[in-house]
Amino acid sequence: MQFVKVEELKEGMRLARPIYNKQGVLLYERDSKLTRQGIASIETFGLIGIFILEPAEPAPPMTEADIEFERFQTMTVFSIQEELERIRTTRKQAKLQVIASTIIKKYGHLDERINFIQSLRSREDYICKHALNVSILCAMITHVLNVKLDEQLATIFAALLHDIGKLSLPVELRDMPDMTPETAEMVRKAEVGAYDMLEKVFTEGAMVRRICMQSQKLLQDMQGEKATGMKLVTGAKILAVADTYDTMTAMKMNGAPASEVVAIKHLLDHPDVFDPEVVNALILSINILMPGISVELNTGEKALVITANEQNILRPIVLSFRDNSIIDLSAKLYEDIEIVDIMKTLDNRCIVDTDTLGKAGVSVEMPKFI
Repeated sequence: MQFVKVEELKEGMRLARPIYNKQGVLLYERDSKLTRQGIASIETFGLIGIFILEPAEPAPPMTEADIEFERFQTMTVFSIQEELERIRTTRKQAKLQVIASTIIKKYGHLDERINFIQSLRSREDYICKHALNVSILCAMITHVLNVKLDEQLATIFAALLHDIGKLSLPVELRDMPDMTPETAEMVRKAEVGAYDMLEKVFTEGAMVRRICMQSQKLLQDMQGEKATGMKLVTGAKILAVADTYDTMTAMKMNGAPASEVVAIKHLLDHPDVFDPEVVNALILSINILMPGISVELNTGEKALVITANEQNILRPIVLSFRDNSIIDLSAKLYEDIEIVDIMKTLDNRCIVDTDTLGKAGVSVEMPKFI
């Protein structure tokens, strides 16, 4: 599966992900081939790009939860868009509590990992879709950490509102790569300036402002290669992790998104910025390296994940494509071998023969696909 920008789409390419309208109605099913009319429609939507299957790649299986997750993303983002614009222009909120409570109800009480599926984005809805995804991640992380309900709610509010200041900027400046120092300062001032109004919007505004300010300062200090010395509230630590993970793995205006593995490694490699306990809570919330995912090893080999590792998700049991040997990356024998990234091209297999693996003494639990 590859991310392909809209201007590079061609007739005959197959969709890897379904496309819904804002009412949650399915417009294009996955594995369907693009037509000239379909490409024109996607251009009309203003999407940055879409995920396309390789020519010989089977459509990845999806569970009921996967389909509901994508549908929920599509339908909820328009409510967020409307609410953020209302808050920005009138300093009043109407549906923020309902949106946050719905997110907590659906994703703030889960006891199992989910497939965190990145949504399709356009320049116009990028900020709102980012806000939704970050709030979902925050809901799951706060649940794993057993954060009190009032703190959980304040963290979700902060996730929804942390980029509201960018809505006052021209679209082309909101997530512009390689900003000049002057442009970066303009964006920062827009973000921080918007935080001052939060205390006037709702009663939890003071705590929400504090979470947003501390998270923003933490990430800004990291870009300057120094960690902040301030005493952080839990919500700020959670927001910094969720914000960074979604920013890295989402489709971008320029360049391809990073894989989940690269994003998790980045978070783990900077424990002075990203709280290890919070990063671990993220890892316990989403599927990273599950059976059926093809990976690249630092040896140059390609392999297939056949059993996840609950203790260290980056060191699962894999099947080498070179000689069909089974490699347990958690074993001391293979401590020098590690996963570099998820395969972006070629065969990304999704169906695992569990019977054969069982006979070889490897236990594999597979989700129920539809």
